[in-house]
Order: sequence, then C-alpha cells, then structure tokens
Amino acid sequence: MKAGDKDTRAAVGLIQAAIKNRDIETRTGPAVADDDALVVEVLQKMVKQRRESIEMYRKGGREELAQAEEREVAVIERFLPQQMSEDETRAAIEAIKAELGASGMKDMGRVMAELKARHASVLDMSKASALVKAALG
Repeated sequence: MKAGDKDTRAAVGLIQAAIKNRDIETRTGPAVADDDALVVEVLQKMVKQRRESIEMYRKGGREELAQAEEREVAVIERFLPQQMSEDETRAAIEAIKAELGASGMKDMGRVMAELKARHASVLDMSKASALVKAALG
C-alpha cells in the first residue's frame, strides 16, 4: 500500500476474498487435509478465469480490459508454486503411464487421476490433458 502499487493491492484484495469465500464453503463440508493445496487450487482457478476473460476481451476488441486482467494474472502467479515445464510434465506422464501399464485412450482417466493426485499444485491440468492424450494416442 505504501508503494502505491494499485494493481497489486487490488489483486491481493481479490485473492484474499476468494480464499475467504473458499474457507467459508469448506466449513460446511468435510475437513480439508491440506490448507496449502486449497489456496493453490483457488489461485489456479483465479488464473484460469482471468485467462478466459483475456481471450474474450481480445475477441471483443477490448484491449485495455485484457491488459488489466493480464496484470492481475501476473500478481496472482507470484503466489503460485513454480509450474512444471512441458518436458517435466511429459516425463511425469511417461512415468505414470509405465507405472500403471497404460497403453491406450481407455486409460486416460486413470493417468489423469494419478497425475492430478501427484502434481496438481504445480501443473496446469488443461495443458496436461492434451499431453496425456498425445502420449496415449
């Protein structure tokens, strides 16, 4: 706040609100085992929503709104763990594929479930889905 960085301050406020909302939602359900995983999940969802908004704003010719969303994404990503590279993702997929004995598209669900269980916090699952499809296809 003292630095006068309005974009960061606004994005951090949005992050805090989203985490608080998710915390309230989880109070009525079963206890959450890992708070860090919950926060990472909220942040990843926020990034995904903003990327979708950026795409729609650009299609609609609203570049200034797209740039504002990009600034929010940059702030949110500072709080996320380092994401796996494409090569690291491929290696993880191959390891799981070999471990499960997956051979075709019928095994995609099992591979995706195991990949999510092991690497959900450091992996963009939408990108991983395409890589799993390519590895099994």
